[in-house]
Amino acid sequence: MAYQLPQLKRILIWLATSKEVTNFTYGLDSNNRLQLASIISLITQVDTNKVLSYFEEIEQDIDLRELIKTSICQGNSLDRNSSDANVQYGRRIGWYAFVRILKPKVVIETGIDKGLGSCVICSALLRNQAEGHSGQYYGTDINPDAGFLFTSPYDQVGKILYGDSIESLQLLSESIDLFINDSDHSADYEMEEYKVIQEKLSLKSVILGDNSHETDKLQRFAMNTNRKFIFFKEKPKKHWYPGGGIGIAWS
Repeated sequence: MAYQLPQLKRILIWLATSKEVTNFTYGLDSNNRLQLASIISLITQVDTNKVLSYFEEIEQDIDLRELIKTSICQGNSLDRNSSDANVQYGRRIGWYAFVRILKPKVVIETGIDKGLGSCVICSALLRNQAEGHSGQYYGTDINPDAGFLFTSPYDQVGKILYGDSIESLQLLSESIDLFINDSDHSADYEMEEYKVIQEKLSLKSVILGDNSHETDKLQRFAMNTNRKFIFFKEKPKKHWYPGGGIGIAWS
């Protein structure tokens, strides 16, 4: 009960304060946040303090927070009505740091839902662009209503490809530097995405799997393509949800 009572309290607070019914948003526990920074440092060979500075950069981005708040509060769609305006980014701060460090020319995210991850990624691309490193974002989603948060200025460096993700990926001709799987969470579909992009990945590409807490597909893909793999497990701060994570595969 000593373990379960705090969790019950978090559930009751969530029921009273949150509108979210899926794709929950939350911050990371301070130790967990540092663990994520250390993992990214290990992979990219960038100092951990520099990684942490990128976390702070996106967490303190007032423009993005205001856009999210305005888009949710002024909207009437079902997605908006099941979204919290005071959003936290969770593991997406890791996505942001990877974009800031790797300076990718092409980033792909499959499955965008509200477009929160899209905005986080494109915020990093815009900052890279200001520093002289151009990059393009492509998001894919089968839901034609997905991505209501994805507006200016973030759509200046990205676009959403609506339709089946596999079909959209097959049509892409660009070399992919950073790939984020977050679409259909069935294991077979996840693996099919990796197979489709295999020949499109650049030599220094990094693959992030948002389903790696449920399947071993990214790890097996990494093994089959001579890549390294590591998994980061989220520990949400003051939230009942146990968290997802980031599977990371790199050469």
